[in-house]
Formats: sequence, C-alpha cells, structure tokens
Amino acid sequence: MGFLHLPDLGTVHYHEYGTGNKPLLAFHGYGMTGKQFHVLQKSLLGKYHVYGFDHFFHGESKLEGWTEQQILAGMNKTMVRAYLEAWFKVFGRQRISLMAYSIGANFALILLEDYADMVDEVILMAPDGLAGYEGFKFLQHHSIGRAIFKTISKSNWLAPKLLKALKKIRVIDQSLYTIAYNEVDTPKKREDVFYTLNLIRHLKPDIKKVAEQVNRYNIKCVLIFGRDDLLFPKKPAMQAIELLDGLEVHEVPMGHWLVTAALDAYLCDAAQKLANNQSRHK
Repeated sequence: MGFLHLPDLGTVHYHEYGTGNKPLLAFHGYGMTGKQFHVLQKSLLGKYHVYGFDHFFHGESKLEGWTEQQILAGMNKTMVRAYLEAWFKVFGRQRISLMAYSIGANFALILLEDYADMVDEVILMAPDGLAGYEGFKFLQHHSIGRAIFKTISKSNWLAPKLLKALKKIRVIDQSLYTIAYNEVDTPKKREDVFYTLNLIRHLKPDIKKVAEQVNRYNIKCVLIFGRDDLLFPKKPAMQAIELLDGLEVHEVPMGHWLVTAALDAYLCDAAQKLANNQSRHK
C-alpha cells in the first residue's frame, strides 16, 4: 500500500494485492475501499497485481484544500488523469489494465478516453457510466434534487424513513436497502455520501469516444451485470454495449452486490468453459 499526490486534489491511498505480474488499477464502489476486489482470489489475483485506489471520503484518501463550495461544484474529468499520471511517476510508464465496480467505473471509462493505447484489458462490474441511474442524476444535477439531497444529509431521521418508503414501493430491493442504510446511519456517513456524489457528479464518460478507443486498440473488455440489480442493470446499458466490438458480457444471478466469493467462483467456471470450448475447436 502507499500514497500518491494528485495535484489540485489531494492524497490518494492505494492498496496492493495479487500475486500476478500484470498491473491492474482498480476503482471500488461506494462505501468500500480499494481493497474491495481482494475476494477475487482465484479468478483474477493470480494473474494481476492490483493497485486499488480509495475514493475521496473513503479509506485513507484525503481531499486537500477544498472548500464545501468547491466540493459541491465537483471535480472535472481532466482531474481523473492525475490518478494515472501520479501512478506512472512512481511505477514507470507501462501498459496497464483497469477494473472497477459501480460508481468506480466512471473513473476507468474516463481513463480509457485518453489512455486506451496503454490499456490491455478492462473489467467492469455493475458499472455506472454506461447508462447511469436516474435517481443519481436527479440528486446530482437537478436544482430541486440537490436541495432535497442536502436536506436529507443534514437530517437524523429523513434518510432512513425515505429508504424504507423506497423499499416498500419496490424502487430498491432488500440488498440495496441494506447497503444504503449502512451508509446513512450516522451524521458523518450522510455527509460523506453527500460530498462524494457531489464531488464526482461531472465524471461522466463519453461513451461514443470510449467505444471508438476500445475498438481501435482491440482492448479486451469484460462487463459483468447482476441479473437482479436495480441500480445498474444490463438493459439500460445495451445502447453502449452495442457500440463495442468483441465484448465479453456476463449477467450473473445476483443483485448489485457483485464483488463476492460467489462472483469469483462464477468467473473461474466461465473461464474454464471458455478454455474447453476453444480446445474443442482447435
């Protein structure tokens, strides 16, 4: 593990794990840390050496010198390049692969816009950025939604009550309710949610450009969706999927909470089936 200084942002903390030699830069989902992918022991960690970044307001990463007004205005897309450039300064300019889950996918996709010529593979799980989530768009960009979001973040009772109502009318399921509730049950957690989603609100990849770059450089691209995911399911992402050549898409019998030992087992099984099919056709 270590720290990287990102100009105009702060200090980002990263975790290192995996026994492979190929560098894999990873971006986790909300409420987790860069160590989130350590459960993928059998499917990925024997092949890759993972550098998992903590998002700001997560783990040990620290946003430095930013006022609340700046946080609410959000960071711009060009700042995402600082992650890779800072990593290059420490580990040398070399070919990499990218992995991300949920909101972390925005970072990986934005890096593909400018660094596709240096990327071998990208693995995205329950990815934001391909289609987005209307609820986040309302809270991040609509003036009424932003005002409601701020009110909820300051209230001790409103967030839990709202989550119960959303579960009751089936906007979210039990797994999403549990995930969300565990992130809003203290004033500090509610503040972190509010700041995080505002900080990253402009980090929306140009999917057409991403597809052009992926196709141009023949990057291996693996997308994994949860069949029961209500946040970032496969169907809304189909328009983006159709732009990508040679794509490997999996829809697993899970919800949004994908990065688990069960997914590790699924990916191992899928890789074995693919190898068997290839051997039969030789």
